[in-house]
Amino acid sequence: MKEGKIMNHLSIENTNAPSWFIFRQNELLVNEKEDRIFIPKFKDLESININPIRVQNLGTRSCGKCYSVEASQEYLEPLGMKFITLRNLYGQVPDEIYIEAGRAIQIMNWDRTHQYCGVCGSSTNTISNEYGKICPQCGFISYPRISPAIIVAIVKEGKLLLAKNAKSKHNFYSVLAGFLEPGETLEQCVDREVMEEVGIEVKNIKYFGNQPWPFPNSLMIGFTAEYDKGEIEVDGVEIAEANWFEANSLPNIPGNISIARKLIDWFKENYTEI
Repeated sequence: MKEGKIMNHLSIENTNAPSWFIFRQNELLVNEKEDRIFIPKFKDLESININPIRVQNLGTRSCGKCYSVEASQEYLEPLGMKFITLRNLYGQVPDEIYIEAGRAIQIMNWDRTHQYCGVCGSSTNTISNEYGKICPQCGFISYPRISPAIIVAIVKEGKLLLAKNAKSKHNFYSVLAGFLEPGETLEQCVDREVMEEVGIEVKNIKYFGNQPWPFPNSLMIGFTAEYDKGEIEVDGVEIAEANWFEANSLPNIPGNISIARKLIDWFKENYTEI
């Protein structure tokens, strides 16, 4: 018999109980009430008949005491709940909850993929009071991976450069982004990514802000920049289309939670003609 059982979620919901970010692979278990979505809260995992593979204590966050849980593929969601990918959850819960869900899946995936030492192959032990794994044989320590990436709003004569990602299923345009390579400064990464993706050069690169992003485990570091020279020539691999857009004629753009949208909103605030 598979894990899980039919029950009414209203009987186990407890607003003073911990929040549980329960993942079945890359899908998160959520509670549905009157067409709204919540992270389930209950006393313990026995309440929903789950035998977890692993549980991680996330500490006390904006949603109270939090845990991330790795469930088996066979686990069946209780009545009134469903599994949903983080990408599909986007925009359906408050921003702070979405950020916590992103943090939870990163901790869960790190725990799952670091059960063995990457140096000697021995089983690792979890270090108490921090997110770390230590090998009892060779002493190698691993921590959750964070991948820094730049994201940049480029302006030319009052127009913003927006591009459509060749691999994305979403039909929207956004600012350019890319991962930092070893030995690069953030500004060098901006120069390289812009040249690789659209074939132009930029100048006056300025820091804008940053945001953690769980796809897959990024820290997005935002910049603004000015066009310097060159003509747009998309690489056809990362970028399918790119063009310059005025503030009052923007195409479909990302949602409010992303730093991409914050950069676009910055452009709109500063370059919209009165």
